Amino acid sequence: MINPKLAMAVTSSLAMLLLAGPDAQAQQDNQSILQASATTQAGSQKHSSRDKQAGKPGQLHTSKRNPANEGALAQMTKPEAARKSHRLILQVNSNEPAMMNLTLNNATNVAQYFRDLGEPVSIEVVTFGPGLHMLRDDTSPVKPRIEVLAMGHPEISFKACGNTQENMRKAENKDISLIPQATVVKSGVVRVMELQEQGWSYVKP
Repeated sequence: MINPKLAMAVTSSLAMLLLAGPDAQAQQDNQSILQASATTQAGSQKHSSRDKQAGKPGQLHTSKRNPANEGALAQMTKPEAARKSHRLILQVNSNEPAMMNLTLNNATNVAQYFRDLGEPVSIEVVTFGPGLHMLRDDTSPVKPRIEVLAMGHPEISFKACGNTQENMRKAENKDISLIPQATVVKSGVVRVMELQEQGWSYVKP
């Protein structure tokens, strides 16, 4: 014969299990969901960190800077005013055609040299004394050559001494006309001095 107290205890235990069963299963399911979410989040953070270090697939990577290439580009785009400038004085004080032609040769060679380098240059041919004949319209042995040179090389200019021109006018008792490419300065010697004081290079043939 079954003990009434024992039967009542078993029945009570079964009832409690039946009532608690759904809640226990729900708690277990919730724990599984939380664990899966935590695992997914950790994996995402790990991949994100790895992407930052290695770069995402398909992402463009900036190449390393090349100082040599940057320097060459800077040189190509450098403004004209920032480039090195060259200035030259060529003096002529002789009435010898060979000396005049030598001066024109030097002027042409210097102008072409710096033109090829892409660097600006200014050249002044300063005449005084007997050298003024180089720029006289009636006596210049190199007048045709100066006309051609002036058209191709505007960086070359020609200066005539005003004092010499006046002295020749008095000595010859006539106006002394100069070629169109010549510009009169008060004194050829003073002009050379002033340019040297400004840092111009000076060459006497």
